[in-house]
Amino acid sequence: MTDVLDRTKIYIGGRWVDSDGTGRIEVVDPATEEVIAVVAEGTTSDVDRAVAAAKAAFPEWAALSGAARAAYLEKVSSLANERAEELTRIVSQDMGMPAHFARAIQIGMPLKNIAGYAELAGSYDFDDREIGNALVVREPIGVVGAITPWNYPLHQVVLKVFAALAAGCTVVLKPTEVAPLVTYALIDIVDEAGLPPGVLNVVSGYGPVVGEAVAAHPDVDMVSFTGSTRAGKRVAAVAAETVKKVALELGGKSANIILDDADLAAAVTEGIGKCYLNSGQTCTALTRMLVPANRIDEATELAVQVARAYTLGLPTDPQAKLGPLVSGTQQARVKAYIDKGVEEGAELALDGRETGFTTGFFVGPTVFTRVTPDMTIAREEIFGPVLSIIGYEDEDDAVRIANDSDYGLSGGVWSADPARAEAVARRMRTGQVYINGGAFNTDAPFGGYKQSGIGREAGVFGLEEFLEIKSILR
Repeated sequence: MTDVLDRTKIYIGGRWVDSDGTGRIEVVDPATEEVIAVVAEGTTSDVDRAVAAAKAAFPEWAALSGAARAAYLEKVSSLANERAEELTRIVSQDMGMPAHFARAIQIGMPLKNIAGYAELAGSYDFDDREIGNALVVREPIGVVGAITPWNYPLHQVVLKVFAALAAGCTVVLKPTEVAPLVTYALIDIVDEAGLPPGVLNVVSGYGPVVGEAVAAHPDVDMVSFTGSTRAGKRVAAVAAETVKKVALELGGKSANIILDDADLAAAVTEGIGKCYLNSGQTCTALTRMLVPANRIDEATELAVQVARAYTLGLPTDPQAKLGPLVSGTQQARVKAYIDKGVEEGAELALDGRETGFTTGFFVGPTVFTRVTPDMTIAREEIFGPVLSIIGYEDEDDAVRIANDSDYGLSGGVWSADPARAEAVARRMRTGQVYINGGAFNTDAPFGGYKQSGIGREAGVFGLEEFLEIKSILR
């Protein structure tokens, strides 16, 4: 039996303090199904205290020079890099990604973003434009409420919190209650780095209580949310009552268009990787693979061959390519979608429902083929290792199918002609497109069209989300 870690304090005003409530939330290891920690089930009064601390700290933090704020963030960056292996161990157990992948993805990306925002805090010109007699300045928006998900628990915290801090805002963070431990480890680092009291505050708890209190609070000037589209709509509705700015990074059902001149084997192989990353628990996952209809059998055979190599295993297993899903709820959800695909007539070329694991929330690599665009598995976000292969007639048909979605977060195009691929990418109504397997860029703006969200994260565009624009007329 694993020792249960007590993380039932919340972080307000630069100190770990007791919640006003007595409720507790169990944190479960998705590979063993054992309770590994407990955190506080926060209350609305906890949010009130956290917001008051952030509001009190805002004037002084906002008045600091960008270079002064950068010095604090650089200290956090240095300490976090020193503890990268510890953070990797925590996040791997917390949410299930195999450790050898988690080091580069779950930890490496956010560490790069912390360093990037430390640099931006010192280099960004907040007074960079004059229009006639108007000096246009950018100022921190104020107190930011940040609500973050479980699938990339540290990265999503960093994209919001450190961008806001670099901009001169103070923050109240509600991290995921499903995989919160790596966030707590980061806050320990922030505390050690000596960030001024009240600049960053953390209240754990459930979305309908703590998240809604953050979104509704009249002293929160902006709320930034990452999660499901359904929950994002609720955050936007609650926030609208106080007319605060809202940034939303929501769901996706991204299409990977493999054009008729592409290297099919390379495209399918890379496409599987971008579908199954993090066991498919990735909002940008390329879950719809669009291939020429006359090559669908060939593409399916390749996909099954590649997918079979995505072996399941414990997060500590160096051979594992897929770990468990984050929770029993998520496991049941993904299996239900596989059942639905079979029920609606899609051809199940590889079935991941039976894994051989009697413990842990595992679902194996799954491939559907001859999926039609109207099927549930082609339209709804599954958030598991499930690929849908869809045939198309010509390039225009491929673009039509790709854009026939409520979502628009990511996408891919493969072609032997990079110019042709770029032309198709420009026609896709989505916030990010990979051409021929292009690498993820942690500084590029990230966000979606349509019901995938509002606003952008990462790099300078992410910083500017947390700034107001003022004209000073002289």
